[in-house]
Amino acid sequence: MKINIKLTLILSLCLFNGLYSQSKDNYNMWFQYLMSAKLTDKSTLTALTQYRSFDLAYDTRLFLVNAYVDYEVAENIRPAAGAMFLILESYNADDSKKIRYEKRPFQQVTADYYIGRTSISNRLRVEERFLSNPDEFEVRLRYLISVRIPFNKKGEKEKLYGILKNEIRMNMDKEEPFDSNRITAGLGIKVGKNSALELAFINQMETGKTSNYGFIGFRNSFDWRKKKQQ
Repeated sequence: MKINIKLTLILSLCLFNGLYSQSKDNYNMWFQYLMSAKLTDKSTLTALTQYRSFDLAYDTRLFLVNAYVDYEVAENIRPAAGAMFLILESYNADDSKKIRYEKRPFQQVTADYYIGRTSISNRLRVEERFLSNPDEFEVRLRYLISVRIPFNKKGEKEKLYGILKNEIRMNMDKEEPFDSNRITAGLGIKVGKNSALELAFINQMETGKTSNYGFIGFRNSFDWRKKKQQ
């Protein structure tokens, strides 16, 4: 319990310092809802919606909806295909808002494995980005490694877990291929058998720019498989 309290305090301090370290980006927030549903023994639907803001929840930065279906072709190996729609809002040099819309089909493959009870997930995703204002087409490659660390003892009901992630994103059709690198550290709190609240600090580094976010997310899991008749 002392370890959990210390981790919570450290996370709170990181979150406060991260949010206070920018000028225009003082209070960046990232709100997310994610659901996953088993469709069959081998296929899963995942859908999420996300809202990011410059000033707590008042100044919109990004809104997106996203869904994909994966299929387990081998143990813990899951290719998937999906699509995303985004509304992107950024500031021009004169502090006016610029709004862009994006349609983004994508393909990915995920590989999971365990070290003890700690799960490690690797995801490689290819995105085809169709942007407006101005019209552009980009291909982007993303690699994400995420670690989920249970804090409960073996055999105990899980209440808390740690979250560590790092994702690098690369543009495949630009002279400067580096797009951004995103680091996430946080804490998950189980609030039900199939649901959890997640709090995290996110640092995103781009060329010549760094943004920090406070993250609040909620996730649900469902089982939509047809029940076998007795």
